[in-house]
Amino acid sequence: MSTLAKVPATESEAMKPGGGHGKAALILLAGVVLVTLVALVGRRTGAETAVLLLVVVVALGFEYTNGFHDAANAIATSVSTRALTPRAALLMAAAMNLLGAFLGQEVAKTISGVITPPSGVAGLTVVAAGVLGAISWNLITWYFGLPSSSSHALIGGTVGAGLAASVTVHWSTVVDKVVVPMVVSPIVGFFLAYLVMIAILWIFRRANPGRVSRRFRIAQTLSAAAMALGHGLQDAQKTMGIIVLALWTTGHSDGKSIPIWVIISCAGILSLGTYAGGWRIMRTLGRKVIELDPPKGFAAESTASLILYATAYIWQAPISTTHVITSSIMGVGATKRLSAVRWGVAGNIVLAWIFTIPMAGLVAASVYGVIHLFGG
Repeated sequence: MSTLAKVPATESEAMKPGGGHGKAALILLAGVVLVTLVALVGRRTGAETAVLLLVVVVALGFEYTNGFHDAANAIATSVSTRALTPRAALLMAAAMNLLGAFLGQEVAKTISGVITPPSGVAGLTVVAAGVLGAISWNLITWYFGLPSSSSHALIGGTVGAGLAASVTVHWSTVVDKVVVPMVVSPIVGFFLAYLVMIAILWIFRRANPGRVSRRFRIAQTLSAAAMALGHGLQDAQKTMGIIVLALWTTGHSDGKSIPIWVIISCAGILSLGTYAGGWRIMRTLGRKVIELDPPKGFAAESTASLILYATAYIWQAPISTTHVITSSIMGVGATKRLSAVRWGVAGNIVLAWIFTIPMAGLVAASVYGVIHLFGG
């Protein structure tokens, strides 16, 4: 029986709408309403500082949803193969997320360059609407257990709010740094993971299966840590970019550097969200796509980690951790036979990928429309 089938009762309860995450979702939804109301008041009164503070808070709220939404990315395979217990895996992932957040800033600069909002409260309204759209889509896909992309939800929300506000959207950045990597990274993940798994099968073809499994179970601790480090490197920076964008609209930042308090805040909140766990999505990645064993888990995590580091440092592109690990899991599963991959589940995941940017953008545009309509 899979380890995931033996999640403690408290963790199982957290997967229910009335459990721990259900309460967190209600709190976040209340936050959405609160920020919308304050943005309305801010637009009428010109209370720029108050709106800025709430935009920062709601951005950190997104970072928290990113943490528990994407926790499964780094650890689902290790938990599924019993390389790590659920709580040990989450603790390790939280620590590595924290460390990864301090390893770069280029992805954050890419995010902050997607749109050019107006200055003052008007610009903050655009930024807030974008983040609220991303949070809403994160909560929807989390509820249904779909491993969609928090990264693309944030970008889609930002672009949607920008379009609704008729501000400049830098389409070259969106295409070169978002759309192209969104298509290329999962394809590379699938085929590279397939090749890595083929190499593992060939190298250990004469070895004792039980011994190989035990060794790769140990190796998975390292590959899961590398995956969590890459997640921190990529995903913490995205919220940093949004906060810097908000600071730039109010003259508190030059838009080129990231204040240390922003880095520490995003890193800490992402780690807290990660430790809260993402049990629904963990089940999808760890059990429903393919049946994993330690060698397959190691191959998928190692491949995904490599792609995360390469795109962050070489391409400076905010790619989706979710897309990469899911496609890598599919790639290692295809080495057994194509039917080993549950393509029905994979199809639902792909649909979530396709709809993430437009749906998050639509929600963000709607939020901006409400604020603009009543706020003047």
